[in-house]
Amino acid sequence: MELVSRVKDAVLEALPGGAPAQIVAAFNEFCARVEEPLSPHLFFQLVEQAPTALSITDAHATILYANRMFEQLTGYAREEVIGKNESILSNQATPSSVYEELWATLGAQRTWTGKLVNRTRDGAAYLAEISIAPVLDSAGRITHFLGMHRDITRIYELQSQVEHQKGLLETILDAAPVLVALLDQRGRVLLDNQEYKKLLGDLRGTEPAEILLKAVAEQAGVVLPGPGGGGTEFRNVEVRLEFSSRGPRWFDCSLICLDEPGRTASCYFKSSSRRAVCLLLASETTRQRREHERARLEHLRASVAEQQRIRGMREALAAATFQIQQPLNLINAATAMLNRNGEGSDHLLQVLEQIGASAQRAYDVLRTALPTEDEEPLRHLNLNEVVQEVLEMSTEQLLKNGITVTWRPTAVLPAFTGRSQQVRGLLMNIVENAIVALTQTASAERELEIRTAETSGVLTVTVQDNGPGIPPAERLAVFQPLYCGWKIKAGHAGMGLAMAQETAAQHGGGIEIDPQITAGCRVRIELPVKR
Repeated sequence: MELVSRVKDAVLEALPGGAPAQIVAAFNEFCARVEEPLSPHLFFQLVEQAPTALSITDAHATILYANRMFEQLTGYAREEVIGKNESILSNQATPSSVYEELWATLGAQRTWTGKLVNRTRDGAAYLAEISIAPVLDSAGRITHFLGMHRDITRIYELQSQVEHQKGLLETILDAAPVLVALLDQRGRVLLDNQEYKKLLGDLRGTEPAEILLKAVAEQAGVVLPGPGGGGTEFRNVEVRLEFSSRGPRWFDCSLICLDEPGRTASCYFKSSSRRAVCLLLASETTRQRREHERARLEHLRASVAEQQRIRGMREALAAATFQIQQPLNLINAATAMLNRNGEGSDHLLQVLEQIGASAQRAYDVLRTALPTEDEEPLRHLNLNEVVQEVLEMSTEQLLKNGITVTWRPTAVLPAFTGRSQQVRGLLMNIVENAIVALTQTASAERELEIRTAETSGVLTVTVQDNGPGIPPAERLAVFQPLYCGWKIKAGHAGMGLAMAQETAAQHGGGIEIDPQITAGCRVRIELPVKR
């Protein structure tokens, strides 16, 4: 205690002349609480020269002391504010609720930190960030307040400017007719606009960025940038998304990767950057594409009509040659047997040989008359697109027969390699068979459902109707040439499913009738993505 007493005397001597009695009292109380205080002169100089504005008030907020930074910040000399209430700094722009919270916090003997609008000596307003700490005596009563505050007006102005620019940018993005999304390295959306949100609603909560990027990878074969590196940016890649209720929609997509400067402490003196975000842009081209598709579909209708005419001829001629081939084989077999055994008259053998030769000529003529098919080049095909074309070309028949169609495509399917006319003809055969089945049912509700899917590299189309179905014993026979199981057989050569099965096999796939369906019929078509 003797050391504390000596330090106390030294401090009192070091205090400038005319120091307020309250400062002396506060220092006396400070000295009473410590055993080894700092040099009092050094302690005072630290407070006096602190880079933060400091003030000490009594319990009623009357200013007892202010340091040099307080004078520089407020413009008041300490002689002008000592003995006056801190409210002298108020600009009257701070809501009363803030002051109520301030005094409630201090009254609970807790430090209050917040922002107040103050004014300088010449009346200029500034935003102050203030911390006020209560000083308690040995009995736990508040005797003084220590206030620290700094001018954050410039910081507030910069923050306001950034927020304004951000709001302005968001307004511009929302007004843009282009879908915009800022993605992190994992593909998570950091920022988007109204067009993105609209598509999010259309996709029922599935992230459009995920669907669009998957479509770019699947339909265009683009390797996308990822967390592990690799991949590439892309520009103007058009993709097609399927919406069962609204039909297909097309988007022209671009992806731009942006580098971000390093922000860790180790980057302060050493500049570095990393690929942090990607900007996804997508412009919907559905209207233009539909105009193009409408013109293309009209051309396709004419082409398909010609194909169907030729296909009908091929079916009829193929059926005729098949029918001739059987008796021709019997005649040839009988002739060979008679010649071998030496039985029968020469006249009978001569007649049989003439019949056989005549039948062979007729067979050869029919074979020659079969229309040839041009070798169609292989292309990358979108199965959803092909099914959509078949449905649109079958619209008249579907409406005429009162058939309700439910089209449930998978939003994004990978492209597969095939011959478009053959695949389209395959699907036309299956859909036409379903339409015929529905016309021969007694049910008032005629329903046709078509789905697409992809599993483990295999594309699947299922065509299901609620018609009379196919008996189990006939489910293999329907794929045989000339088999016709319809009640009304006129106009049906029985070659459609056989030709469809042949086309599927040529594409490395197959067709089967689902044995689990007892009410109606479900045909499953499988086509491999890669051949």
